[in-house]
Amino acid sequence: MTDLDLRGLVPAPVTPFTPDGAVDHEALASYGRWLAGFDGVKGLVCLGHAGEGTFLTQQEQVAVIRTLVEAVDGATPIIAGITGEGTAVAADEARRAVDAGAAAGLLYPSHGWLRFGFQKGAPQDRYRVVHEESGLPLILFQYPDVTKASYDLETQLEIAAQPGVFATKNGVRNMRRWDTEIPVLRAEHPELQILTCHDEYLLHTMFDVDGALVGYGGLAPEPLIELIAAGKARDYSAARALHDRLLPITKSVYHRGSHMEGTVALKLGLKARGVLPHATVRSPLIDLSAEAEQEIAEALKAAELI
Repeated sequence: MTDLDLRGLVPAPVTPFTPDGAVDHEALASYGRWLAGFDGVKGLVCLGHAGEGTFLTQQEQVAVIRTLVEAVDGATPIIAGITGEGTAVAADEARRAVDAGAAAGLLYPSHGWLRFGFQKGAPQDRYRVVHEESGLPLILFQYPDVTKASYDLETQLEIAAQPGVFATKNGVRNMRRWDTEIPVLRAEHPELQILTCHDEYLLHTMFDVDGALVGYGGLAPEPLIELIAAGKARDYSAARALHDRLLPITKSVYHRGSHMEGTVALKLGLKARGVLPHATVRSPLIDLSAEAEQEIAEALKAAELI
């Protein structure tokens, strides 16, 4: 079992691109150092949805990990999204992540399961094989309830019991399931670090978790660190005030037509904050309108982040 402590904010940073579409390693390194510089940031997760990880080549994925590892100089663990479809493919990806310096992996479900569902026992086998073949400590990723890749409670409990699994990123987005399943996970596996990834439902989930693993943290780390502290202190009034302060940003970034648009909006927000020089995205993502860019900038101003 790893000694990684992710009990705090774990941002999932975007991957900056140059205007011509190449990975912008200079901007990525600067961005990584900016995020790692906040007291309360416990790790950075690259190559996930917010980071357009599945849109990168294998060589680009490895280079992104190495850039972040070197940028933070070992002070902050870098966690790699492991997204390969087949289990053997994912294990190879995990080995490359280890070689590049990743401290842990966020293991995605096989993407075919999103549409067709999974066979009983298959997720447990995926976690076992990837860990055994790479040695990479793993985070259990619970997908939204609306997908067929969302694990039932029994599956979650069995994965959490496996060697190498030390945390769960829970994004079930069904508050009935959250309220009934999280207490069981906590009781059965008290050592399991429970991290919310409900960017748009943080207030509801903040009182039950050890931390937050969210793309939102890559844009607004300061108030989210405060929100986590308020949740741990059981200070609802402070948490509610932070939620309300962030609501214009939440709406402009995450309450859009597609959750995938959130990545585009995050980049526009980071450009508005002066953290990134460009908001270039990679296909199949599409740029948002100038009106959306203005709306995001105004939301950041309203939240006193610009």
